[in-house]
Amino acid sequence: MKLSRWFALSLAPVLATAGTVIAMASPASAWTPKTPPMTTPWTNSVSTTNPLPEYPRPQLTRTDWQNLNGIWDFAVTGSGQTSPPATFGEQIRVPYPVESALSGIQRKVTENDKLWYKRTFTIPSGWAGRRVQLNFGAVDWQSTVWVNGTQAGAVHSGGYDAFTYDITGLLNGGTNTIIVGVYDPTDAGTQAVGKQRRNDVLPHAGGGIFYTGSSGIWQTVWLEPTPTARITRVDLVPNISNNTLSVNVQGAGLSGQTVTATVLSGTTQVGTANGGVGSAFSVPVPNAHRWSPSDPFLYTVRVDLKSGSTVVDSVGSYAGMRSISIGNINGKLRILLNGQFVFQSGTLDQGYWPDGIYTAPTDAALRSDLQAHKDLGFNMVRKHIKVEPQRWFYAADQLGLLVWQDMPAMPTGKNPTTAARTQWELEFDRIIDQHRSSPALVMWVDQNEGWGQYDQARIANEVKAYDPSRLVNNMSGVNCCGSVDGGNGDVIDNHIYVGPGSTLPTATRAAVLGEFGGLGLRVSGHEWSPGNGFSYEDQANAAALNNRVVGLYDQIRTGGMPAGLSASVYTEITDVENESNGFLTYDRQVVKVDAARVRAANQALINASTNPPPPATLPSGYHSFRVVTPCCTTRYIRHQNSLGYTEVVDANSSALLKQDATWRIVPGLADSTCYSFESRNYPGQYLRHQAFRIRKDANDNSALFKADATWCAQQGTGGVRLTAWNFPGQFLRHRASELWLATPGGPNAWDNPTSFTEDTTWSVENPWAP
Repeated sequence: MKLSRWFALSLAPVLATAGTVIAMASPASAWTPKTPPMTTPWTNSVSTTNPLPEYPRPQLTRTDWQNLNGIWDFAVTGSGQTSPPATFGEQIRVPYPVESALSGIQRKVTENDKLWYKRTFTIPSGWAGRRVQLNFGAVDWQSTVWVNGTQAGAVHSGGYDAFTYDITGLLNGGTNTIIVGVYDPTDAGTQAVGKQRRNDVLPHAGGGIFYTGSSGIWQTVWLEPTPTARITRVDLVPNISNNTLSVNVQGAGLSGQTVTATVLSGTTQVGTANGGVGSAFSVPVPNAHRWSPSDPFLYTVRVDLKSGSTVVDSVGSYAGMRSISIGNINGKLRILLNGQFVFQSGTLDQGYWPDGIYTAPTDAALRSDLQAHKDLGFNMVRKHIKVEPQRWFYAADQLGLLVWQDMPAMPTGKNPTTAARTQWELEFDRIIDQHRSSPALVMWVDQNEGWGQYDQARIANEVKAYDPSRLVNNMSGVNCCGSVDGGNGDVIDNHIYVGPGSTLPTATRAAVLGEFGGLGLRVSGHEWSPGNGFSYEDQANAAALNNRVVGLYDQIRTGGMPAGLSASVYTEITDVENESNGFLTYDRQVVKVDAARVRAANQALINASTNPPPPATLPSGYHSFRVVTPCCTTRYIRHQNSLGYTEVVDANSSALLKQDATWRIVPGLADSTCYSFESRNYPGQYLRHQAFRIRKDANDNSALFKADATWCAQQGTGGVRLTAWNFPGQFLRHRASELWLATPGGPNAWDNPTSFTEDTTWSVENPWAP
């Protein structure tokens, strides 16, 4: 077969719906949609007969397949029912969760329920002589499948991993019937649930940071014909140090077959190699075009399974050539992409939808959240304790978004049983296997804030051994919520709200800010439960939100990143149910921030990481601090009646004023890596903040005073900026001759954005009173 011909065939299912055969479905006349709490731009575009028609497995493609999405018969019985019911009194649109409006059911599911799905299908005559595989993208949580009355394989447990049954021997040659029974106790169980809870499906007050459950079939169900000897998985791992692509092919029905892997740039072959099944071999990729967020180049990959010289199975895939590691840059451990430090700026992405809950209404909708990241200037996304369909990873690979993938947590507040731990780790391994070839995926996040935590260090070590090509985060939020740091992995991860705070690398781990932000703005007409939205810090209006967001990113750029921070994750890309802290509303109808400003702030941060400035340092001994704002460059910091001011000081000023404007720079009282400023004429008294006002007070040796009197230096244009040690991101500022602790984008008069950067920058001068 010519390469150009093969290329067209192998990618047809990925790029469009060519090759799709719509299966015979139950009549749709009995099915009616439900009204979602909020309508997304795609809600009314969902097909009844053929929803989500796109090929579901972009890294293992075949041209023939049959989509089983659509209207199925549906029933609910008691949880103890083990065999299919005699009647199915309802209909459901697959693959949308039972709790969702798009399913047409929109009901709460509890641990007392068993869900039942039924439909018929026929096999195309062109599939004769081939095996037939029944594939499920994901079913939450425990499923049993029958074909023509006979159980197909073992019960499957796991709500986030794909699974397959060979049903060839169960087919009857005519109209076939499939039944799927599903049990999902959600948080009443012990399995991985992420943020799902048994909450009411209609909008209501409360819920907090946990959301509606998503039970049953929630990803595409489909059939494909295969040879008896067939490829079941292709693992592709780039090695840019020697310009090779490691290929490891798994298969079934084998009897001595070999493998040929070919890498193409477009339709031009760049490398090929032969190997065996079940062991890795390398394909040369000369002068490899490196994948990155700014240049997400993907190679096409063809894998042929051969008996002798005869190709018996052939699949298409793709790969990106990139590396991810940690390394020392100017004395600090950093996360490196392709050997270079590139700051990773992303958001927390929960992956929830008001119409489909766990399932995006359409493929365009699924992709839109990732495109929103790019539009806002982000180069990374943290998929938060949920695992998306493989087409989501395909979009991230294409768009160029680095992905941190969380393993969905077990329910909070429970000590996992031995059986629960075994199941959770098994599902984690399956998830790694299914997504290990995505170039966008650069980090596994094992656990979060101590939810269901156990054996953190062991799990991190085992994940690293199972997938050494990626970074491992043993616990996101080691400083939060009773979590216990395993002490290992590639990064140390803090959660700081609103932040951004200060996270520093260690001798063995790079520093990341796994969560921060959470600034909220409720948009009338776009609230899940009107009046009940919450955030970590509500903003009065869009202007305040924009100023505050940009201020946070400026702080990371000038403070956190130079001090050693390698990445940050803002909470969050969209509102979710009653959380109103998204850049977009939950219905994706409104972008709440000024996209151009946020994009510029992100770009400035990422660009600065290519040549990170050294941390700012101050000289010791006596000095004076001069204003750099153009209006007031003859003014200096002074104290008067115990309060801080600025005043014009020159050679003719009084001795008292010169002494009031002189400070001894000493190691910080609370942190010796920062600084404190002792009064020249009142030894033992220091410049400190109290209720936002800047004061000169005597050191009472309390922990609070030492914290309030400690300031950390950051590089500024024409001087240094001084941020409060205990309130990182809040700066020493002059305003109308008074000194205040000011927050970029904050709500107070002294936070006014006009000349904020200049007003918070100080030139360190020779002392007026040596």
